[in-house]
Amino acid sequence: MWWKKKSVYLLALSLLLATFVWIQMGMFLTHLVFGVQIKLNLFKFCLSLFQENSLYYSIAIYAMNTIIALTLLVTLIKVVEQFILFYRFKKRIMVITDWELSEFYSEVLGDNHRLTIVKSEQSLAFTMGIRSPSIVLSTALIDLLEDEELKAVIEHERFHQNNRDPFLIFILQIIAQSLWFIPLTKWCYENYKIICEILADEYAIKHTGSQLGLGSALLKLIRHHITNKTVPMTVPFSGESINYRLQQLVEPKRDIPVKIKPVTIFISIYALLLFIGMMFIALA
Repeated sequence: MWWKKKSVYLLALSLLLATFVWIQMGMFLTHLVFGVQIKLNLFKFCLSLFQENSLYYSIAIYAMNTIIALTLLVTLIKVVEQFILFYRFKKRIMVITDWELSEFYSEVLGDNHRLTIVKSEQSLAFTMGIRSPSIVLSTALIDLLEDEELKAVIEHERFHQNNRDPFLIFILQIIAQSLWFIPLTKWCYENYKIICEILADEYAIKHTGSQLGLGSALLKLIRHHITNKTVPMTVPFSGESINYRLQQLVEPKRDIPVKIKPVTIFISIYALLLFIGMMFIALA
């Protein structure tokens, strides 16, 4: 339950930061384009500290416009890039899908949640998609794992599917990349990925009744040197958080610290205090 709360806190913090900054940017652009006077806009207030038509005023407005333009451009590019890559990846998955095996395993495992089996020599297990996430397994993975191990992997992926983790992680990734000047967003993104994997493991253990299948599956994947390439809008079974997951399996009562670097705290708090301070001054 505590891990679930942590994931909610991280998601909420990242969304609040992004909403606040994007609204402020939108207000500033509205002021520049339409001349609307908005008292609580932080970017507009920053400009008011400089004398109009002065050198410092020109530098300030250039810097703000650059930051806003870069943020919007990065956001747009990353969103379009992810959708293009996902579309291409989905087409590749469709080509190598074994429809007979997909139907067979859906019936055998009693899985009614879009289980897809693909022909591949790599051991693959991931959840992909936004609107209707689907679980994808490879024939190599099925050959590698025993029945209990395979069931644990499927239950793990089912959690990601039910929780719509591909979509949530996609949103956090876009926020972290576009708001690069607030390091706290990247910290939220990286740690959310770790925590959602631990939650998925807990879900798998609960629904299989044992942690042996899950632990054995993880160890087999490690021994077979699984490579984790970045794939758009997917959540892989053997991701970069595998060390945390093994530690949690060995010591389930031990809390894994979600660490944050002091530099990240300093820069993020400084930026937030600067924004809040400007708001109070603007209200005065």
